[in-house]
Amino acid sequence: MSDLNIILPSKMNVVSESATKGTYEIDGLYPGYGHTLGNSLRRIILSSLPGAAITSLRINGVDHEFSVLDGVKEDVITILLHLKQIRFRLLTDEAQTVTLTAKGPKIVTAADVKCSGQIEVLNGDLYIAELTGKETLTIEMTVEKGLGFIPKDVHQKTKMEVGAIALDAIFTPIRRVSYEVEDMRVGDKTNHNRLRVTIETDGSLTPRESLEKAIVIMVEQLQSIVGFTIEKKTPAIASEVSGDKEEGETTGGEGTGSEFTDILKTRIDTLDLSTRTLNALTEANIRTIGGIARKKKEDLLEIEGIGEKGINEIKKALANYSITLKE
Repeated sequence: MSDLNIILPSKMNVVSESATKGTYEIDGLYPGYGHTLGNSLRRIILSSLPGAAITSLRINGVDHEFSVLDGVKEDVITILLHLKQIRFRLLTDEAQTVTLTAKGPKIVTAADVKCSGQIEVLNGDLYIAELTGKETLTIEMTVEKGLGFIPKDVHQKTKMEVGAIALDAIFTPIRRVSYEVEDMRVGDKTNHNRLRVTIETDGSLTPRESLEKAIVIMVEQLQSIVGFTIEKKTPAIASEVSGDKEEGETTGGEGTGSEFTDILKTRIDTLDLSTRTLNALTEANIRTIGGIARKKKEDLLEIEGIGEKGINEIKKALANYSITLKE
């Protein structure tokens, strides 16, 4: 009688890895699943990971994008094409304004962009323009977070003032991603799949993070379709976390293993939360996952600085540990 069970694949293996490029393998996939998972993951990685890009800007002395500047080798359209290639790491969900000021004669690069503490330029050696005279080039840019590619007529929500130029925004932090599938032996069968995924990023997140986030997105989408939920230990959290104890400590009673207790004691500053949400929880004296798990949604909404967006952030962070808020 044939085996009706579909075997599960191996854990992810690292073939090679650096800060911006990585190759990973998943072995033991059921025949045909290599292309099924590989194509799905590739599309999610390219389209669904957040990044930062310039959405609009102002150039001193320029009223529209078809202008030219005295003392600048490039025309405005060429400068805009170069500016769209600047890659940023944005540490907040709020839009940030950065400024580029350069006085000629000078080769202007992305390193000339002045940023606040919430934003960082990742490719400072990127060429922007060449100033041939003694003129000063001043550009004020708005940088926002988003997904994928958004044309300027979509994210341009309101009528822009004279002198403001909207840009097509390339938000994705992924430079390229590819996958290969090859046959491998599992037991006495030689038609199982090995999936090899190669990812190159802009440096705002690591290749491993991009692959892991894509897998989480895929799992969440499938869970939503069929309506099932993974078994969670949330009830145990609510009952084991004592109100008389410090936030995040448990009584260590029956049903709560040491590993799960350690999760509850994890500090919230290690979670993927925005600065606003993290500061609001800290001000409310909530410093651990266990402290959050004791709260209901209504309790968190009463905290200054926490809204529906913050609640969604918190739920997503807790979901990584199979934890939900108290009902």
